[in-house]
Order: sequence, then structure tokens, then C-alpha cells
Amino acid sequence: MKSNRRQFINSAAMLTGSAMLPDFVFSKENLKSFPISCNQYDWITFYQREGKDWFADLDASLADFASTGITAYEPGLNTVEDVKKLIPLLQKHKLSMPSVYVNSSLHEHDEGQKSIQTVLSIADMLKQTDTKIVVTNPNPIQWGGQQNKSDTQLSEQARNLDLLGAELKKRGMTLAYHTHDVELRAAGREFHHMLLATKPQNVSLCLDVHWVYRGAGDSQIALFDIVKLYGQRIVELHLRQSKEGIWQETFGEGDIDYKLLMKRLTEINVKPHFVLEQCLEKTSPKTMNAAEAHKIDLKYVSEIIG
Repeated sequence: MKSNRRQFINSAAMLTGSAMLPDFVFSKENLKSFPISCNQYDWITFYQREGKDWFADLDASLADFASTGITAYEPGLNTVEDVKKLIPLLQKHKLSMPSVYVNSSLHEHDEGQKSIQTVLSIADMLKQTDTKIVVTNPNPIQWGGQQNKSDTQLSEQARNLDLLGAELKKRGMTLAYHTHDVELRAAGREFHHMLLATKPQNVSLCLDVHWVYRGAGDSQIALFDIVKLYGQRIVELHLRQSKEGIWQETFGEGDIDYKLLMKRLTEINVKPHFVLEQCLEKTSPKTMNAAEAHKIDLKYVSEIIG
């Protein structure tokens, strides 16, 4: 699997289908209108390309972020201390934090219980920030490895995911399950089981559009089938675009028909939280810096979501 946010956060050490939804639909009726947000990870990739460290001077980095006109920030968090350091900087730069990305490891019992407690301790610290969505992508067995989780491990992970979601719900937050491409291996059994074996009122979906597209062999058909199956559980979209399979510097026209995706979500009355994550990879074009690219991103997303 190519480089992704989950691998970076862990290594850096820096900071059911719609028919099963009788009483819970996270749509515009019960989701306040969040501003367009942006995840920290794509900024990390832009900064790395320029030989800079996003975290070396987070105050200056967030000033750069705010200069684009984007007013909401989705950080990757590992500890309560990360939250404590971040809150005053968000206030200084007038940035909100509707959602956060938190790592978890849930496929083994003991490790899963520790991970749940870590996420909940972070959630408790987030009460003062009005954060409503906690995104998590349960860790694989090995970073970059090809080993799939066993059925026993998938069952344990689903139980822990559901438990975590139930506890976050008590705190007024929604748990959003996120994937990269690895969960789409082996007929997508990890991806599907996490949604089929958890309660919709406890576990929603953060659809990382391009990772699902890439994980399905660059298939838009597979992507839209997942929207048909689980669209009512989508509370957040991670937005990224490619051309001929290569991540671009800016979010715009490309391999994925985002205008059609927005149309499909509107048809089922789902209005998710929109989070830009236009990351770079080795073969991406190199024509502009992070702030220039994100100004373009914000304009295009604003247009297609109306």
C-alpha cells in the first residue's frame, strides 16, 4: 500500500446497508452545517516535498493553512497532549475542528481495550472544541504488509469498533469508520464486515473516496456500488482526485466524477462533512505550493457542493 496518513502518524510519533437504518440517518436534518474542512495529512505531503516539517512550527503552519480561506481543520491525534497543544493555536488562527482523525488498533482484545481508552480520553479533552466526528481507521496487522486479518480478528475488531462508537455517542460524538485500500482486499471482507457487524447508530462511515476507488482497482463502478450499499451511513467524505491514477496537486476534474457523487448523495438526502485531502505522491505534478493549491481546492469544492 502506498504511503498514507495512518502510516505517517504512527511512525512520526509527533503529535449495513441503508435498509438497516430504522432510526438513525446522519443527514442535513441532524447535522449542523459544517464548513469545508481540510485534513492535516495533505499539508504534510506538500511540506515534505519542499523539505519542510509541518510540525516544526505548527503556529506558522496553521497561519499558512488559514491564509487559504479554509476555516476548519481535521488533525491526526495520538494523545491528549496533542489536543492540549492544538487548541490555543486553533483559537489564534480562528479555525474550527468539527472532526478529528484518531488512530486505533482493534483486532486484538487487550490492545483493543487500550486503544479504546486512548481514543475516549482524547474525546473527553475535545469537549471544549465542539468536535462532533471522530474518524478512525483500525490498524492493519503490519504496515505495508500483505497479511489479512483472520475471521476471529475481524469479529474482535467489529465488536471493539461498535463499543467505541457507543461510548462516543454518549459523549455527543459520532464515530466514522475510515479505510485505505488494504481493507478492500479479499473481496473487501474487512470493509464490509465492519459495516455489517456494527450498529448504524454506533458506527458511521467516513468515505475516503479515492482510497476506495484505488482499493477497488481504480473502479468508479465499485465506488458507486459502495455508495448504494452504505450511503445512508456516510457522515464525512475525504476528497482527493487523480488523473490517470496519479494524485494531482489540486482537487478538480479527473478520474472520479465528483459531481455525480454529489448528485447521488443529494438523491438519498445525505449531506456529509466535506474534508479536503488532496495529498501528493512521488509522481504528482509539481507546479505550486500548498497554500496556492488549497485556494484552488476550496473554490472547486465550494462550486460542486453548492
